Amino acid sequence: MITYNKETKTFRLDMLESTYCITISERGYIAHTYFGSKIGEDDISYLTRQYEYGFSKEKIFREKHSLLDFLPQELPTDGLGDFRESALAITNSTGNNGVELKYKSHTISDGTKPIEGLPAVFGDNAQTLEITTEDPVLGVEVVLVYTVFEELNAIVRSTRIINNGKESVYIRKALSAAFDMDNDNYDMITLHGSWARERHIDRRPIHMGKQGVVSMRGETSHQEHPFIAIMDHNADQNNGRVYGVNFIYSGNFVANVQCNQFDSIRTVIGINPENFSWKLNSDDSFETPQAVLVYSDKGLNGMSHTFHDLYREHLIRSPYKKSMRPILINNWEATYFNFNTEKLLDIAREASKDGIEMLVMDDGWFGHRSSDDSSLGDWFVNEEKIKGGLKHLVDEVNKLGMKFGIWFEPEMISPDSELYKAHPDYAIQIPGREPGMSRQQLVIDITRKEVEDCIYNQVAKILHSANIEYVKWDMNRQLADIGSLNLPADQIGEFYHRYVLALYRMQERLITEFPNLLLENCSGGGARFDPGMFYYSPQIWCSDDTDAYERLSIQEGTALVYPLSTMGAHVSVCPNHAVGRVTPFKTRGYVALSGTFGYELDITKLSEEDRKMIPNQVALYKKYSDLVRNGDYWRVASCRENNEYDCWMSVSKDKSKALITFIQILNHANYKTRFIKLNGLDDQKKYKVIFPDEDQEKFAPYTLTGLSIKNAGIAVSRDWGDFQGKLIYLEEVK
Repeated sequence: MITYNKETKTFRLDMLESTYCITISERGYIAHTYFGSKIGEDDISYLTRQYEYGFSKEKIFREKHSLLDFLPQELPTDGLGDFRESALAITNSTGNNGVELKYKSHTISDGTKPIEGLPAVFGDNAQTLEITTEDPVLGVEVVLVYTVFEELNAIVRSTRIINNGKESVYIRKALSAAFDMDNDNYDMITLHGSWARERHIDRRPIHMGKQGVVSMRGETSHQEHPFIAIMDHNADQNNGRVYGVNFIYSGNFVANVQCNQFDSIRTVIGINPENFSWKLNSDDSFETPQAVLVYSDKGLNGMSHTFHDLYREHLIRSPYKKSMRPILINNWEATYFNFNTEKLLDIAREASKDGIEMLVMDDGWFGHRSSDDSSLGDWFVNEEKIKGGLKHLVDEVNKLGMKFGIWFEPEMISPDSELYKAHPDYAIQIPGREPGMSRQQLVIDITRKEVEDCIYNQVAKILHSANIEYVKWDMNRQLADIGSLNLPADQIGEFYHRYVLALYRMQERLITEFPNLLLENCSGGGARFDPGMFYYSPQIWCSDDTDAYERLSIQEGTALVYPLSTMGAHVSVCPNHAVGRVTPFKTRGYVALSGTFGYELDITKLSEEDRKMIPNQVALYKKYSDLVRNGDYWRVASCRENNEYDCWMSVSKDKSKALITFIQILNHANYKTRFIKLNGLDDQKKYKVIFPDEDQEKFAPYTLTGLSIKNAGIAVSRDWGDFQGKLIYLEEVK
């Protein structure tokens, strides 16, 4: 997969259907050479443009500044003549800036390389290239790390910075990946949003200058997402070149594209350098989080398949990664803070009758919490609410044949709590300033080991006290007022990153001590939906907005990068609690079926008509969960683009079966039948077309070849009413 040509000084990284090339330039710089569809084993070092030809066709080497401002680089540095976006900036002990990295050595090894304290991909069918560069003036070595997998079109990149000098240096910017290429009339896709409308797709042409996304909220955020796709202007779901870039990290980030004077574009991704610095003492090292670069010449669907397979097979570690998740019912929208043992048991009793498998007790069970203004940090049971204690409640739920789950918000502290009254210094704050409140709470400083231990031990004690099999780990505000009682003045810039490392450390402790626990991460909905969290939890709550129509855009943007198996999705009541919209209960089930599937409602108050649908929804989930969880996701149509209907499909790896979800948006008086054309099947196979949730006399199965389904389509009739849905199941006829 990885080879080195000594004559041309070129590294070649061959993937399933693509090639990535790196050249050591004449002056020793590490030059980006090629990234795209597979090419022959030729000398392509000319693509670096490190020299030009004169009138007599002799090579003319560029002067240093001209070269650095033109050369496509693998890790562009700051201060010495490359005036484009840099990926590495270091200040020495005298305050001088400037980094000049030149080739020193390299190794090619089988397998992957773990990163201490950070999530990292794993797997045996991989190779890793490490290119060691050095700046002898700074006394610094920088190792560029590249991992490729035999079966994927993905490169996983990171850097390791080592201080071999005698004095400390300060890293002011340490991005994980960069690559340059000519601008070929490309578009860019980013994912934007806010609370309850996360990861909406935004596509626009790349223009001159810098454009991209950033987060300074201490987490991935609702507002922006650590992902960029660069694609042909005419690329679509199934055709055209797409370059996808994603960041395996759960903190502040930057992902930028810069189009420069030569109409070349540089793409970078990594830790946001704003308010970041890292003091690197002699003989110490700093490793950046991993970035993922994906290439597809088969449109956005091809890119999505690679991301999904990489994360399912090489990042998620949970024992649940390939298992059917228990169908849960969460009491948050059912009761909010107003519940007790008997109310929870009432919900559990009714839920168990319809095949729901787990009760999750959400916010409000601890301290003296009856609203959102108290008790965070006091992780002990409120026995005025949970009469008889937690174990009694859990045992009673287990007697019904159901599992039990619980909600925590371990990173937060309420001023109205026993913990804060005893330790007000545990809250993150700038000395001398009153810290700002958000959702009537503060963030706790888990970067301090004694604070981390205090919170973790409380959580672990609760989990040991009863048979708790699921944890929802929430975070309902962002970081601000950044100060530290532990860090000296010249290391305050390390706080944000140290916070993320502490979060990872706590979750690693949790899943190590409780290896069979199903952990679901959450942050006010989807503010922490990023690949870094997959390393600890196989699923993440996708959004607090459970409205079926709103979820179409949220889940489309999420599934562009992440497997359906990772998306927390529930059926809730109408009018919807977030937007007040009324959609059919059946449609709500279809939309949630393309996620982890569960319920967010008071089943004891559900209408008889809706209640009767639950056993069938449960049966559909159990029948198709494996296909949705492990199959290839294909986006067929988007209501974001056509304003009429949404459609997507999950296809088994052997292409023997598929499940299509079709959602009609607003109906109008045009009853013309739609023909849905589907890529992703085997042209030569014959498929039985089944409408599994419809009247089988009206929708009797029929047979079509994959070729006919692709080019002629499947007939889907219009239904009367808005927000109507259909499921279509395709099964190979042997």
